[in-house]
This record gives sequence, structure tokens and C-alpha cells, in this order.
Amino acid sequence: MGIPVLILGESGSGKSTSLRNFEPDEVGVFNVAGKPLPFRKQLKTVDTNDYNKIYAALQNGSLKTYVIDDSQYLMAFEMFARAKETGFAKFTDIAVNFHSLLQFIINGLSKDTIVYFMQHTDQTDTGKIKAKTCGKMIDNQLTLEGLFSIVLMAQTDGKRHYFVTQSDGHTTCKSPMDMFEPEIDNDLKFVDKTIREYWNLNKNKKGEDEQ
Repeated sequence: MGIPVLILGESGSGKSTSLRNFEPDEVGVFNVAGKPLPFRKQLKTVDTNDYNKIYAALQNGSLKTYVIDDSQYLMAFEMFARAKETGFAKFTDIAVNFHSLLQFIINGLSKDTIVYFMQHTDQTDTGKIKAKTCGKMIDNQLTLEGLFSIVLMAQTDGKRHYFVTQSDGHTTCKSPMDMFEPEIDNDLKFVDKTIREYWNLNKNKKGEDEQ
């Protein structure tokens, strides 16, 4: 059972920058929007918005940590590709395709595989900050945050970048009890290490700690 983790944040809030401390052999990045990472280090990156290519890479890959950067564009690009279609069926299909990817990660990958979804934010009519999708039609069919046990929010005050780990009532952030402090550095490698330690994912088949 793989673990999907949602990282929310506005453009420029430090979502992609949080990858900076990973080494190339530690993480695989699906670059949905095809934009360069905001640092010099070269990570293993595949530019694609094709669900089938993502499925194949996750299923056949040897890594335990993956990132789908700008994951909301999986929905947005499919919406643009089907813009001329009439009716509501396309909205259902877009929601189903995204949901199916999450279910594949949860049910089809090993329990020590973590896949991070980097997603832009949107604001509801009541002012609550949530994951950006392709509009209310999809939101009515897919409560995105409900499919994740961990939802972190990337934020910046202009001087530092950090992750918020729990909701203040105005966001959809959440994380298990005592996993994180309320605010942590925007270091996804630290987040990954903490999750693995919290849920004892660094165990080999004999139950011993991996070196």
C-alpha cells in the first residue's frame, strides 16, 4: 500500500524548491508542466502529463520516493484537450482519471513507496484555501484532500519558506498526531525521512532497520 502525500502552495511558495536536498538516486520527478527545477542539482526527471507513462514508471521503477510536480495540470491539460466536447461526461472522466492514479498508488505500490503531489491552491467561496482542480464540477465529484492522510501547505513570508502541517481552520492542511511540528522547513527530504520513521517504513523484510 503506497502513500500519497499532498503538498499545496501558491506559485513561488517553495513547493519545487523543497526537493533541493534529495540526491539524484533518491527521488524520481514527473514534471507535468515541463518546467525546469529551481536549483542547479540534476534530479531524475520525466517531462510528461500522460497518465499511462506515470503508471508505467511507478510500477517498474526501483525508487521509493516520487514527486508529481504541478499535479493539478494533469487535470487542466486533459480539460484543455477536451474543451470542445459538450456535456458533463468529460468532468467525470477527468475526476475518475485523477482518482484512479491515487488508487493505483495506494493499492498497487509497496507500502514504503511515497508519492508527493505538488498542487497549486484555490480559495472557496467561504475563504478556505484548498487544492486547485478544474472547477466546481470536479470538486463536487472529488474531494481531493480526503484521499490523503498528509496535506502540507508551502508558504513564504518573503524571507523564509516553510511548510504548515496542521489547519488553522482556514486551510485543508493535516498530518498525523505528533508527526510534525506545526511549522517546519520546506525540506521535502526531511518530510520524507520523518514520515518513514513515524510509520516504520525503513524496515527490510526481516523487520530490521535498513542501513
